[in-house]
Amino acid sequence: MTLRVNGKVVTPTGVIRQGCVEIDGDRIRAVAEYPSVRDGHWIVPGFVDMHTHGGGGHTFTTGDPDAARQAAAFHLRHGTTTLLASLVSSPYELMRAATVAFAPLVREGVLAGLHFEGPYLATARCGAQNPEHLRDPSTAELTELIRLGDGAVRMVTLAPERAGALEAIRLLTGERVVAAIGHTDAGHEQTRAAIAAGASVGTHLFNGMRPVHHREPGPVVALLAAPNVVCELIPDGVHLHDGMLTFATSVAGPERTALVTDAMAAAGMPDGGYELGGQAVTVADGVARLDRDGAIAGSTLTMDAALRHAVAAGIALPDACRMAATTPARAIGLGDRVGALRAGLRADLVVLDDDLNVLRVMRGGTWLD
Repeated sequence: MTLRVNGKVVTPTGVIRQGCVEIDGDRIRAVAEYPSVRDGHWIVPGFVDMHTHGGGGHTFTTGDPDAARQAAAFHLRHGTTTLLASLVSSPYELMRAATVAFAPLVREGVLAGLHFEGPYLATARCGAQNPEHLRDPSTAELTELIRLGDGAVRMVTLAPERAGALEAIRLLTGERVVAAIGHTDAGHEQTRAAIAAGASVGTHLFNGMRPVHHREPGPVVALLAAPNVVCELIPDGVHLHDGMLTFATSVAGPERTALVTDAMAAAGMPDGGYELGGQAVTVADGVARLDRDGAIAGSTLTMDAALRHAVAAGIALPDACRMAATTPARAIGLGDRVGALRAGLRADLVVLDDDLNVLRVMRGGTWLD
């Protein structure tokens, strides 16, 4: 039986203002103009968040599968139909345990994979990462995690200036795991070398990176300039000034910039005390900061709020939708399955009102009610 969802349909090529998404089972059968539609809601692709640590009071960072299931359910209610569970810098034992615990959730489809943000990061740019756990990349550790995950490990963020980083990047890309550059004090040429080795994502561009200087462009310029690199952007008005958000988007284009939340457990929760990777965090006025030094500790963002913020900053809705779904899906190797309203892809969509608030969410052809 074919299900039809009518409205203003946002596709990878633009908006069909009198449109219809036809769904057969869990797949999109067709996207077409439907002249009888009048003033429908916005129909946009289900969001793809390639960088989130938790939400709704639940975290991915402890490796608890029940907490992971609850965090994924929280973000699903906000339109995120595909996400990576991001961990923070941890001892290897926790990385291993989390891989074993989350792999069944990946097979079940609750998670799209794991993202290890660290521990192979620069101490000078650790941000909210626990400096006690930072260390040089280990190909032995990575090889074991990839084996244990059996396809669950999808992305690893590392600093290219650390000893062994280029070898680790080559290992990851050879195993079809995305190598991302982040929390780095690398220079321009070091970053370019990492990109040449196969790194294809810039983790929350600008944040946790050596800043741009006119005599040493650093990692930001190298990542923005590389045609094969997707740059994550956190559009919450805290991590990035809106001018930097729109500047980066204008340089790399929506096909190479991805909106991410970098959310932690406090997303959707009241202000107060929380933790991230074993470190105390206080959320005040919706902004999460470490107690020890005031560093920004992830965000309280959701992807629907990220979309609204990007559009309010001046990014056109079709471009913002591409940045919230199509580009991140491609960046993590899932562009042939999800991330766009296109025939043959999984039927993931979000119905928004004219203020871009979520009205309904569909995942795999089934409405979330």
